[in-house]
Amino acid sequence: MDIMHHSSTFLLPTIPENQRPSLTYALVVLNHNLPRFTPLLWKAAQLRLCADGGANRVYDEMPLLFPREDASDVRRRYKPDIIKGDLDSIRQEVLDFYTRLGTRIVDKTDDQDSTDLHKCIACIRDFAPVSDKSKLCILVAGALGGRFDHEMGNLNVICRFSSLRIILLSDDNLIHLLPKTHRHEIHIQASVEGPHCGLIPIGMPSKSSTTTGLQWDLNNTEMEFGGLVSTSNMVKGERVTVQSDCNLLWTISLKKLW
Repeated sequence: MDIMHHSSTFLLPTIPENQRPSLTYALVVLNHNLPRFTPLLWKAAQLRLCADGGANRVYDEMPLLFPREDASDVRRRYKPDIIKGDLDSIRQEVLDFYTRLGTRIVDKTDDQDSTDLHKCIACIRDFAPVSDKSKLCILVAGALGGRFDHEMGNLNVICRFSSLRIILLSDDNLIHLLPKTHRHEIHIQASVEGPHCGLIPIGMPSKSSTTTGLQWDLNNTEMEFGGLVSTSNMVKGERVTVQSDCNLLWTISLKKLW
């Protein structure tokens, strides 16, 4: 079974040469509070999308992260490449502003069976300039917190696109899928994340999950809702390994350094 490597180097202000990822990043901004480290995500990404009202967040909240700069300068600097969704949340003034700057507007009002995040992920999958999609990593800002049904919808999206690397982010946490098709090595960036973490079976119970590098490791452990779920665990060092017979969600706390 192949090993899949994971690292949160995109959260580092400066990435050491020996840790530079071979991944191409894309960013999706949702209509929830911008994480304080959003400028780092923006810098890492080669393609930046706003999911409908996520454009309001970029327009309103990016200038707040740069209080000593002119708000209009910040807004022009952080211009999304694409705004996509059913466009029922974006304000008209925001839509007009980014249209004038050349942002591509994709109106999917006709599609009410998928979320705006789903629409954006499909767009990135189909049009990102990366031939090998295993080298693509999609960062989703504002994906956690707020309405619980929205959070569950976002988790459903990463399960529906399980062949893609998708990382859900808030100020306090990140979540991504560990597909059962691979063994996993998670390289912990201790300066920005941890120590609190969790592993949660998604879609079906796990009959056998094994880890190393955690305070309370799993050893061919069964996990399911209504039984054992590895929440409130802790990382012990710089590397965690995971292997399971079902898809797991990996979550780890983020430190308030920015």
